[in-house]
Amino acid sequence: MERTTVGWGSGLLGVVIFSGSLPATRAAVADFTPIFLTSARAAIAALLGALCLLALREKPPGRSDLVPLTIVALGVVVGFPLLTALALQHITAAHSVVFVGLLPLSTAVFGVLRGGERPKPAFWLFSILGAVTVAGFALLRSGGGSFTGDALMVAAILLCGLGYAEGAALSRRLGGWQVISWALLLSLPVMAVITLLTLPGNWSGVGTPAWIGLAYVSVFSMLVGFIFWYRGLALGGIAGVGQLQLLQPFFSFVLAALLLHEPVAWSMVASTAIVVLCVAGARRFA
Repeated sequence: MERTTVGWGSGLLGVVIFSGSLPATRAAVADFTPIFLTSARAAIAALLGALCLLALREKPPGRSDLVPLTIVALGVVVGFPLLTALALQHITAAHSVVFVGLLPLSTAVFGVLRGGERPKPAFWLFSILGAVTVAGFALLRSGGGSFTGDALMVAAILLCGLGYAEGAALSRRLGGWQVISWALLLSLPVMAVITLLTLPGNWSGVGTPAWIGLAYVSVFSMLVGFIFWYRGLALGGIAGVGQLQLLQPFFSFVLAALLLHEPVAWSMVASTAIVVLCVAGARRFA
């Protein structure tokens, strides 16, 4: 029970950190190209991860771990960041939250397929209800989307769910921060070359919000958040802890209210209450 509680607490902290990812990405792609942003954030995080691995003298992963690490890299290092960055050129950050509400369900499905988990039938009921609640609430607040942006977000959610589940299963052997660090390091040669080839031609045109966005997604979204997230998934269960992502959109809206002084609507409070109950139910039957 204590192990599971620690896992849920660690996962919740990871979700809080991830809640700033889409707004930060939206700010960054205003002045950086999606490809540069994706490669630069991965390269920066990989260098930080490499320093941690060297400082703590971590043993390199075995050959059998290379394929799972490649899947993690394709899912969360390359796939999700690149596809969301491309999508956010066509849709708003608020509209993208509609799809983030589907991420826990995607993670749970891949947790069954790749992690060998078998949640109870009632779990899926709470998971689907939570996903519908988040997606419906976000859709009402987000305005219109676009076919291109929506399609890119769907692909991003599928790849991210796969990367989460694969990384969580691998974390049981290697450790959470080690998995994301090795996955980042595995992608570094390619990401470094792409970063150099896509450097902005005019640095003076890059505004402060874009720099802040790049820094946030590089340090927190790409590395620090995963340290807590993978540890949470490994300790508390992929399908169950994955449902905490249902709270991510609401954390994003709270941040917007605190930092941007946006009003908090009654619908947000009501939706949050429903989501909390869904998360509690999912935990009970995971």
